[in-house]
Amino acid sequence: MLREGDIAPDFEGITDSGDRIRLYSLLEKSPVVLYFYPKDDTPGCTKEACTFRDNWERISQYGATVIGVSSDSEESHKQFKRKYGLQFILISDKNSKIREIYGVKGFILPPRVTFVINSDKRIVRVFNSQTKPERHVQIAIETLKAMK
Repeated sequence: MLREGDIAPDFEGITDSGDRIRLYSLLEKSPVVLYFYPKDDTPGCTKEACTFRDNWERISQYGATVIGVSSDSEESHKQFKRKYGLQFILISDKNSKIREIYGVKGFILPPRVTFVINSDKRIVRVFNSQTKPERHVQIAIETLKAMK
């Protein structure tokens, strides 16, 4: 898995709205909170996504872009986003290529890992915890605040 201080690899992904985005293009404008999660609409993943949603104002004050990544389809992401009123980008990683380049590997389920990446493309923080979905958001906010 990539570590703090590493350069974040660029990637292109398809969002829940069907748009193609590139990480490096987003980093030209703002830091990015890139979080990998196992599956849409499951208890832990819903809790994590809704915690990002509920803290959106705090995250926005640091100008950050939030991207959630799972292997679910664009349609699944669209429904998940609509159902819970999520304001951030969800990317479909059906073939796990993005997970691979970030070294986010699991055994049975894909792991829950959050990377905070600064505008210099450097990974500032990595948090890996399958059992504390809300803590991912707290760590992201603390890191964004320290970067300001």
